Amino acid sequence: MSLRNINLPILSAEGNLAMYLQEIKKFPMLSKEEEYMLAKRYKEHGDTKAAHKLVTSHLRLVAKIAMGFRGYGLPLVDLISEGNVGIMLAVKKFDPEKGYRLATYAMWWIRAQIQEYVLHSWSLVKIGTTAAQKKLFFNLKKLKNQLKAINEGSLSPENINEIATKLDVKEKEVIDMNNRLLSGDQSLNAKVSHESESDWIDLIADDRKIHSVAIEEKNLLSYRKKSLMDAMKFLNDREREIFIHRRLEDEPKKLEELSKKYKISRERVRQIEEKALEKIKKYITKNKKN
Repeated sequence: MSLRNINLPILSAEGNLAMYLQEIKKFPMLSKEEEYMLAKRYKEHGDTKAAHKLVTSHLRLVAKIAMGFRGYGLPLVDLISEGNVGIMLAVKKFDPEKGYRLATYAMWWIRAQIQEYVLHSWSLVKIGTTAAQKKLFFNLKKLKNQLKAINEGSLSPENINEIATKLDVKEKEVIDMNNRLLSGDQSLNAKVSHESESDWIDLIADDRKIHSVAIEEKNLLSYRKKSLMDAMKFLNDREREIFIHRRLEDEPKKLEELSKKYKISRERVRQIEEKALEKIKKYITKNKKN
């Protein structure tokens, strides 16, 4: 039963973001008893009005979680829109008889949907393809904040070592990822608004996964890997080899090395790399899961 047609406040551009945030404050928060009854009505009778109340009462949660992803340089309106898809998926799969609140269950559906969007927007390969690199991509800001280094440019050797140890990655990977994210990095210590006492970092959900959501995230990772492999089939041999050397290896080869190997100019290597990347992005975008 699809909830994609549920009417939500319009969110179409950064210009009306403030209006949207004011609009969603009008939807009342639900008590545990109200939430339980609405969830049962939807689950047992397909009551879309009940589903609408469940979704709209959690739009503020979506906006808060989406704000935690602002540092990746993507439009906040798009992050919120993806998160809204996540809350609808959560409502569809929520079982009120399990005993926990919808918000606890939904935060992981919201985050998973936003993370999927972030990964596709940055491209599957721009941030690396190993599980450790993805973990680093999504946790570096939080760890920098914990180390009081969120507003620093280059990390200190001590911070690099501590982050690498905590996430079980190489120190070089920490340095490289930090450099990649610096241009779009925004402080999560900033206040949510002039009237608020809360920082954005306070709004990021904790890391304890509900089992069913952990399984869903594993499935998403498998899907992303399959998408990349399928997309690479549309590259010719030289494009594929250069793409792997430049984008998929833990230690990417330099343009100079590939220039000598293929007996072409460095600029030609770069052009082939970019062409391959565009082909992959186009394939992934076209075949992205709905």
